[in-house]
Amino acid sequence: MFSFRRVIVPYVTIIQNRHYFPLWLGQLISSLGDTLNYIALVIYVYKLTGSGFDLSKLSIFQIIPILIISPIAGVIIDRFHRKKVLIAADVVRALLLLGLVFAPNVTAIYALAMLIAIATTFFRPTVQAVIPAIVKENELLAANSVAWSTEQLVQIIGSAIAGGLILFIGPKAAFVFNAGTFLFSALMISTMQVPEVSLPESEKKGWRLYLGEMRDGLKYALKDAFVSRFIIVQMIASLAVGGTSALLVVLSQKHLKLAPAGFSTLLLVIGIGALLGPFLLGLFTQNYKNMKLLFVPYVIRGIGDILIALVASYPFALFLLFVYGLNTSTGMVVNNSIMQSTVPDRVKGRVFTLMDMTWSIMEIASIGLAGLLADAIGIRAVYYLGGSLLIFAGILGLVLLGRYQFEHTNALG
Repeated sequence: MFSFRRVIVPYVTIIQNRHYFPLWLGQLISSLGDTLNYIALVIYVYKLTGSGFDLSKLSIFQIIPILIISPIAGVIIDRFHRKKVLIAADVVRALLLLGLVFAPNVTAIYALAMLIAIATTFFRPTVQAVIPAIVKENELLAANSVAWSTEQLVQIIGSAIAGGLILFIGPKAAFVFNAGTFLFSALMISTMQVPEVSLPESEKKGWRLYLGEMRDGLKYALKDAFVSRFIIVQMIASLAVGGTSALLVVLSQKHLKLAPAGFSTLLLVIGIGALLGPFLLGLFTQNYKNMKLLFVPYVIRGIGDILIALVASYPFALFLLFVYGLNTSTGMVVNNSIMQSTVPDRVKGRVFTLMDMTWSIMEIASIGLAGLLADAIGIRAVYYLGGSLLIFAGILGLVLLGRYQFEHTNALG
């Protein structure tokens, strides 16, 4: 039996949490800035270069730092006060965004975009590590659901107004606005009380210390029964969805025969599904440690990828992508909640950045492979293969971890 009160009360309670509220509000505002900034940056680079290849290079320069910096970022997140890491990342990003206003050429824009991505590589895993330190374990699902749903809502609104707003105020004004949202986020975080991580003293100094702690983090990930298996499943899932996500625009044009406005509608229904997913999850359960909630969405999305390539129907595609949004958000919220409550605080930064890095490696491989296959055998075949591989990842996850027993932990302890 379910009720809307069962859903709303935990969300209202978590927003009223004086430890969580500043982080949530800061991320809500900066998410709007990020949305406007992303669209403005794409428009600006294309205006300067007129080249789709240069836009691709922009994406590459924003992904590469995750692969290079993640190992050292994880150590820093675990070794230094996480509140200070968050504030520093926000302030640095704000200054770099102001630098975009004065960038003399596209090369400078690439360099600044890469540096912003580096700062973000520090910020996002730190947020994931901080949340379980400021809320109780039974509030994790609500905290992650609120964060995800409100971010999706802001992105939907931001995407809807971005085109006209940027045309009116210009891309550079959007960069300044986003810089202001990062400073607002830093101000909000400065009011928070975030516990320091208790780490043992080490005789190693300098790079020996960092290399040693990188190895320790990797050793934990490889030996832990849950994390080691989950990383394998996540890598397969990333290989499955990286290409299909990136090439949705190709499917919409070549298979569904849609104009650009039609593709925008596809993205909109994904966003609406992602917005509603966590609320629907909360209607039925607060037990996020059910492995079916984590891996069944893989299977459902995989089936959806196959069906959308099989049936050339616009209304059916809208339905499938709405379900895709529901599944993506449900899986992400459950994933974050499980990882936050399962991974020990002393290695959270290293494990979370490792997860980001392995996902990004497989995502890049998937996009490259999918591009080649789309030209060679067609976009529908890419979706058949990607959907089948994602179904396999979901089934493998259920086989490897379906009966995994979590130890009870206190997120505040």
